[in-house]
Amino acid sequence: MNTQNGKLLSVIIPSYNEQDMIAKTFHTVKKILDGEKIPFEILFVDDGSRDLTYTNIHQLSNHNPQVKGISFSRNFGKEAAIFAGLEAAAGDCCVIMDCDLQHPPGTIVSMYRLWEQGFEVVEGVKASRGRENPLHTLCANGFYGIISRVTGIDMANASDFKLLDRRAVEALLLLPERAPFFRALSSWIGFQTATVPFEVQERTVGTSKWSLGSLIRYAIRNITSFSGAPMQFVTFMGWIMFLLSVVLGIQSLYRYFTGTAQEGFTTVILLQLFIGSVLMISLGIIGHYISRIYDELKGRPRYIISKRCGY
Repeated sequence: MNTQNGKLLSVIIPSYNEQDMIAKTFHTVKKILDGEKIPFEILFVDDGSRDLTYTNIHQLSNHNPQVKGISFSRNFGKEAAIFAGLEAAAGDCCVIMDCDLQHPPGTIVSMYRLWEQGFEVVEGVKASRGRENPLHTLCANGFYGIISRVTGIDMANASDFKLLDRRAVEALLLLPERAPFFRALSSWIGFQTATVPFEVQERTVGTSKWSLGSLIRYAIRNITSFSGAPMQFVTFMGWIMFLLSVVLGIQSLYRYFTGTAQEGFTTVILLQLFIGSVLMISLGIIGHYISRIYDELKGRPRYIISKRCGY
């Protein structure tokens, strides 16, 4: 493997309502990377925050040439912020990490050293999820279990915390979809990959911006953007209904010819409710995919940048 000494590292940090973490995150990362003599830039992407996140980024960039900032015109979501950072980054490799320091900055050094050895994608893998709401953990495990099965990519402990070589970044930026799922796509593109375990750290300032509702919407959007598996649910339920109708049909004919047929009002009502539910769920799934197709056809940009600093 080739060694790539002294190449620039871009640290991309999506930020939403993180005014209290901007300076702390910068100084924490800077101290570690300066200590390891790793040349770097830090690119904060303000995802339409409602507080002073961008103001603090701008002030920080005025006194630190290593800091650059981008601010969206509104909240476009974390995936959009990640891709905006990848497009704006100047580094030979890029690390994506959270602004709340739950991704331990010290792990960046291990990732960079593996990249120096020639690995093009270095994934941070959660050794544990830290102290987390049990319902959140259950939902996350269920989501990644489904994603792993439908994509064939093991995402049980996957995270957005990863390093990408410039070639991998360019491959990601070639993908045209309007609603990309970064966590899965960064594995899907391939390249020579290594993993680094890390412990999720406790947030020291503020609270998580993810509610249960937003996590559910995030899961649905990413499952449908990356896989057509939910569409197979419609086919599967169709076959189930067909088999049930064959069994019930044989049973009804048997009772008719043997003279033991009885009134089946309750059975009919239950069947109608079951079939109606399946049909409505199936139409909902199909409608959701049609909506996704419509969004892709419109071809709107993933995000709109309103301000920049540090350039």
